[in-house]
Amino acid sequence: MSSGTSGPKTTGGSARRIVVLLGGPSAEHDVSVVSGWAIADALAGAGREVDRVFIDLEGEWWRMPASAAQGRPRPGSFDDPRVVGAVGPMTPGQALGAIAAQDPKPLVFPALHGPFGEDGTVQALLEAYELPYAGAGVAASAVGMDKALYKRLASGLGIPVVEWLEVTATAWAADRRHVLDELEAFAERCNEPRLMVKPARMGSSVGMSIAHTAGERGAALDEAFRFDNLLVVERYLDHPRELEVAVLGNDPDTLQVFGPGEIFPGHEFYDYVAKYSDGMSETTPTAQVDEALRRQIREMARNAYRACGCEGMARVDFLAVDGKVYLNEINTMPGFTPISLFPQMAATGLGSFEAVCLRIVELAEQRHDGRARRRLTTADLPR
Repeated sequence: MSSGTSGPKTTGGSARRIVVLLGGPSAEHDVSVVSGWAIADALAGAGREVDRVFIDLEGEWWRMPASAAQGRPRPGSFDDPRVVGAVGPMTPGQALGAIAAQDPKPLVFPALHGPFGEDGTVQALLEAYELPYAGAGVAASAVGMDKALYKRLASGLGIPVVEWLEVTATAWAADRRHVLDELEAFAERCNEPRLMVKPARMGSSVGMSIAHTAGERGAALDEAFRFDNLLVVERYLDHPRELEVAVLGNDPDTLQVFGPGEIFPGHEFYDYVAKYSDGMSETTPTAQVDEALRRQIREMARNAYRACGCEGMARVDFLAVDGKVYLNEINTMPGFTPISLFPQMAATGLGSFEAVCLRIVELAEQRHDGRARRRLTTADLPR
């Protein structure tokens, strides 16, 4: 799969090719295209041999030339991959079989946000083809993507999270009135009529909304159920500080932690438009916090990362209000767009966007090499 090669050949270190996966069949497709293209450009600029593989909204795979976009792709740039010189389409099996047939096997960087790319699905496919890959493994990806499951895990370990209820599409379809009554009882217990409604397994704030009154809750649930069959409904926090931390590493005892950074949303909360519209929101990779809060948030980030067994990288998000800090969520494939905080925070310690991408690749190679040394054959088994 060399038609998407870009950048000069490296003159030192690992000769392993890197295949960047971008796009994907999720509502976060356009963001994934921008993230993946930026990662590929950075790695190619660093002298690594890079192939770009685009996954369209139908789940078909395409080999993409580096000339398909100059700089940041626009939404819809690859709606017809053939127009930009892509080769395909291929099934996942065809594409992965071709990648795995190379010697040495390339390292895959799945720059895919949301379902399929971030929930353990593509990670399981890469494991099946014995391909090294960047980022969290199957289990950590699945747990991190599921807000309900991760809240249960974090809460059980004593990490503070915002109070929540879980609502299934089955329950909503069977008895809307009963669900609304449960939400009203929850709001009364929280002494807060406003509720935050989220799809449990979606990122980039897709499908999220605030139900300011009881009368808005039904519409908020209907909107969120467009994207998932499980919702998380949280107590609303009034204008909290939105703080984020970047974590890199495989070994829980030697993690690199950067930040916190801070988001100043252009809307009431950091919704999809506020996240990805240039100039809508403001961010800083170095939040103005006192040293005690910095230490607290970084330690909470380490614990959150360790809790689901993350490897490679993750962004850990917090909400701070009235002297309390809550874990909001963990993102095992954070954004790498021009306005994304994860690479900016990590670059404060590593020096550049390019250096961050190279560090993630290095961690993936270290994990793969460690696994290869530990791999058993039938001859190794006791008899």
